[in-house]
Amino acid sequence: MELAGNQRARRAGFTLIELLVVIAIIAVLIALLLPAVQSAREAARRIQCTNNLKQLGLAMHNYESANGAFPPSGAYSFFGGVIFQGNQFSPTCRIMPYAEQGSMYNAMNFSLEYSDPTNFTVMGVRAPFTICPSEINPQAGLTNDGLFYPTNYAWCMGDWFVYGGTPGNAGSISNLTRSMFSINLSRRFASITDGTSNTLFGAEVKASCPQLRHCYPAGTTPPGLSYTSYPNTTIAGVAYIQANSSSCKQQDVGHLRWNDGAGPYAGMTTALTPNAHTGILATNVTLNPAGTSYTGGYLDFDWYSTDENDGGPSFGAITARSFHPGGVNALFCDGSVHFVKDSLGCSTWQALGTVAGGEVISSDQY
Repeated sequence: MELAGNQRARRAGFTLIELLVVIAIIAVLIALLLPAVQSAREAARRIQCTNNLKQLGLAMHNYESANGAFPPSGAYSFFGGVIFQGNQFSPTCRIMPYAEQGSMYNAMNFSLEYSDPTNFTVMGVRAPFTICPSEINPQAGLTNDGLFYPTNYAWCMGDWFVYGGTPGNAGSISNLTRSMFSINLSRRFASITDGTSNTLFGAEVKASCPQLRHCYPAGTTPPGLSYTSYPNTTIAGVAYIQANSSSCKQQDVGHLRWNDGAGPYAGMTTALTPNAHTGILATNVTLNPAGTSYTGGYLDFDWYSTDENDGGPSFGAITARSFHPGGVNALFCDGSVHFVKDSLGCSTWQALGTVAGGEVISSDQY
């Protein structure tokens, strides 16, 4: 009887095969559930990103209601045909009081440049609503001008043409700027004749994006570009960037300063569709001030001819990008946020970037 009891006790345990089967089943369940969990997390991050853009859009509308116009991307005064004084505070800085950030706004000295030492304290603060939860490089970066936080939300400042430059350049006439934001330009709602639901305020960009800058001397227009025309396909745009990248004098990183209103930092353009791959070959390129060295392969670079505060004229392919699969969140002038797919046509994307282009755009095109 005692032997039979011991046999029954031994039978109550798991065999090695049974244990392995259970482990295998658990592993399969984890493999099935993990992508779903990751997908749910990304969906939550995208919702938060959408909310950030909605907050910026609401603040922009409140700014317009209080001031009668939207903010410029910068304010320059000229003397003798050159920039005498520059104020390059970004639109994000200017709408802070309308985003419940009055204390940050009051700490900014707008009579000086944003990079002046008296502004270092507030400029080294991470501003609300400026970082997407999916961003992989949200940390501050140390530059020659100080410590700054990046931004994932850029304002629409052009197609290829961004800024005409100092007086005397043909493109310095503000009405040649086709998008919402530019230097010394404060648009009203009445200026948006394409309709607020068909015009971009801005879109997502990647923080600290590699960038080729100072590609042409100040006061000159890059060959193949003009104030009134620009490549109308992604293929043509990529081909132009590849053909002219060797003429650029500086490798840098863009969207590293949420407070700088210049195109490479606070702006985006519709020259190329969202997440377009520029395919610049990066061989032993060191990006400053990030200090990241790339020894080969292809990188997605932004491209900019001449900075606005260097006299312009400024042309650029500052591409909307995100870490969300398949597209980017975009803020429209009516305050709505849409997820724009990578697959939309370049002509549609460029049409969304104009305020008075007269294009006919169907909502199912994006």
